[in-house]
Amino acid sequence: MKISVIGCGYLGAVHAACMAEIGHEVVGIDVDEHKIELLAEGRPPFYEPGLPELLTTASASGRLSFSTDVSAVASARVHFIAVGTPQLDGSNAADLTYVHAAVESLLPHLKPGDLVVGKSTVPVGTAAGVYERIREAAPGASLAWNPEFLREGFAVKDTIAPDRLVYGLAPGDDTAEGLLDEVYAAALANGSPKVVTDFATAELVKVSANAFLATKISFINAMAEVAEATGADVTALADAIGHDARIGRRFLNAGLGFGGGCLPKDIRAFMARAEELGVDQALSFLQEVDAINLRRRERMVDLAKEVVGGDVRGKRIAVLGLAFKPDSDDVRDSPALDVALRLTELGADVVATDPQALNTALRRKPDLAVARTASQAAEGADAVLLLTEWREYRELDPAALASVVRVPAIVDGRNCLDPVQWRDAGWHYRALGRP
Repeated sequence: MKISVIGCGYLGAVHAACMAEIGHEVVGIDVDEHKIELLAEGRPPFYEPGLPELLTTASASGRLSFSTDVSAVASARVHFIAVGTPQLDGSNAADLTYVHAAVESLLPHLKPGDLVVGKSTVPVGTAAGVYERIREAAPGASLAWNPEFLREGFAVKDTIAPDRLVYGLAPGDDTAEGLLDEVYAAALANGSPKVVTDFATAELVKVSANAFLATKISFINAMAEVAEATGADVTALADAIGHDARIGRRFLNAGLGFGGGCLPKDIRAFMARAEELGVDQALSFLQEVDAINLRRRERMVDLAKEVVGGDVRGKRIAVLGLAFKPDSDDVRDSPALDVALRLTELGADVVATDPQALNTALRRKPDLAVARTASQAAEGADAVLLLTEWREYRELDPAALASVVRVPAIVDGRNCLDPVQWRDAGWHYRALGRP
């Protein structure tokens, strides 16, 4: 099938490459000429494991192309909208400018029988308005809402073998369902479950999933606050309650909290939309979820102060990790980058490192002092902070690292190190929520 993907950022580039990989003919459209040039060369403008290889093979097959000319979509039957919905300046609400612009750019090229498929995360009620606009301007074309559930670092797998497919359809639109079944035939054949519902429910599935995950993370971080006050160990606590099948152990990892370009802005936009709908009390708990998450960053700064004697001014502090999570170069709303900058503002001599996110961090904060390796960052350090749980940091040799620091003190912001191993190697070990 011929498919177009409007918006070739993180979501769109991955989706376009994966659709070509499974056999569709795909054209990706974006207004950013530099981005299009990079993608056409097999070089995504962000880090995602496996994507460069996929872009190269899909382009070589002739099934994948990129363009800044939206008229290139004219021969496609299905058109995916994969543009960003950032947080509005000065508001919690989502900015839908790019969604509406993408729809308007498509309208002159839609034919009867074409299907527009929204993948962008939008406030509930958006799809209904887009549907009416398409019916008005392009009779015979239709709309489906098909939210994405990508995990950065696993986006290729999550696109080719999704853990579920959600179709939000207009009542009785069997044609749209059939087209989506054709698009996702391989995933369906491999057992990915399909949920068919209305527009509003499909929109809510995405934001509800994000809100639930954020709540689970903030819950265990709230327990970490209690654990610190009582001398309990939040990691052992999480292990114990995680054995309950109703709770589960995943996402019960206390630490620095969540960040990135999705969870923080999506739960805030969800609260803003609930207020518009007059049901803001139903989501008032998300205000505390957000607050708990942000408090973890301040607590990390406090722990850094403690391990260097109460004042970070003039102290050399090594920061291991700047991305909001491992296997990503994304520093949007990154707790790690935020902590590094807060310590710098307090007068610390911060040297940060990250396997993939140095360039993205420096684009945001050009004066940040960085090093290429953990050993280089830790040289002469009065304290080491582990803020992103990259595998290479989890597997650091404490004895080897001790040989380069000035003071062997480490704060484990992700509870991913073995305290016994580090203490046996002579380190003063502290972590969020652990004695």
